[in-house]
Amino acid sequence: MKSSSGRRLAAVAATASLALLTAACGGGGFDNGGSSSSAPTTEKGPVALKMLIASSGDAETNAVKAATAAWAKTSGNTVDVQVAQDIKQQLGQAFAGGTPPDIFYTDAARFPDYAKAGALYAYGDQVTKPDDFYPALKSTFTYDNKFYCAPKDFSTIALQINNKAWKAAGLTDGDIPTTWDQLHAVAKKLTTGKQTGLAIGDTRDRIDAFMVQAGGGLTSKDGATITATAPENVQALEFVKSMLADGSAKFPKELDAGWAGEAFGKGIAAMAMEGNWIKGSQKNDYPDVDYQVAELPAGPKGKGTLLFTQCWGIAAKSTHQAASVDLVNSLTAVDQQLAAATAYGVMPSRTSAKAQYEQKFPEDKAFVAGGEYGVGPVNKPGFDSVLADLDTGLQGLKTGDPKAILASFQKNAEAALK
Repeated sequence: MKSSSGRRLAAVAATASLALLTAACGGGGFDNGGSSSSAPTTEKGPVALKMLIASSGDAETNAVKAATAAWAKTSGNTVDVQVAQDIKQQLGQAFAGGTPPDIFYTDAARFPDYAKAGALYAYGDQVTKPDDFYPALKSTFTYDNKFYCAPKDFSTIALQINNKAWKAAGLTDGDIPTTWDQLHAVAKKLTTGKQTGLAIGDTRDRIDAFMVQAGGGLTSKDGATITATAPENVQALEFVKSMLADGSAKFPKELDAGWAGEAFGKGIAAMAMEGNWIKGSQKNDYPDVDYQVAELPAGPKGKGTLLFTQCWGIAAKSTHQAASVDLVNSLTAVDQQLAAATAYGVMPSRTSAKAQYEQKFPEDKAFVAGGEYGVGPVNKPGFDSVLADLDTGLQGLKTGDPKAILASFQKNAEAALK
């Protein structure tokens, strides 16, 4: 997990890349624009596509290469898959230089910046069965009422429980928390001299889940209004603060851990709030830890979690848009999404793949369930520094003032929108 200074440097670098991108657009967007009503460029004969991905490792890289090779064999085209060292920086430079790859991973947090700058081709209405994607994922990649790009896969936050610690505290399956009060109660029972009840990340991409459960959020549902100071958000932060204050929950830095998954794996925390990526960490680094996964407890207004996702972006300047859309349709087909899930642990973005995925990976049901009610990131361009400042405020939540933290974000966010 990055330090606050690391986040600020990353935000500065990303902002610099975006400035180059926007300058390259000349204020009017790329020639192909970003309109979903624009016809894709057509190609004669076989085409050579360039793809840029941000891979989690060899398993993902090999799976993507195998999937693109299968499409290439059928279509007669070719795909050159390149693995980025820093995809934000490399895409920013490619956009600014006017030579972007045809197709590339686009993170949800970066999507609105790219869409606003005119860097993306809006092909959402050309995807096979676009309504088959989880609504929240489709909404995440919608900008200015246009569905731009097909969600590649997704992750959600759920609750991990150490079964040995749970049993030692005298808890049973009937005690798995389904409400905030129950979460606080079991976290207290699980807290001992050497073990805290719950490890939770100290940034918005964990803590915001409580805002969703309280019926709040940093923006309105349509994203048009900043709603950080809403009483539901204050209530959520007050609850998290209460757990931090009595020690039943702690941030990773208080546990000498880089992230909550590390604290959980080492047995320093009996529970953790992390995404399905924790599976790989536990398998590789802490294989002897016996644990289970449950949905996050519901708040005053019901269930809530956070969604993390990427889409298959296609460059507005690509001269191979038709072939790129055809490739995306192949990559997002149910059988291909299930193959990717088996290869490197992602969850399919299509609802029609849910039953088959759960049958194959029953231990992931809590994560998959979040796809129905999870919420994506703040979908606003130019918000990097504003969100980084919010994280800084949240890191001081244990002794801080929730109202002041939210008021600061409200002020900064409204200024960023002007």
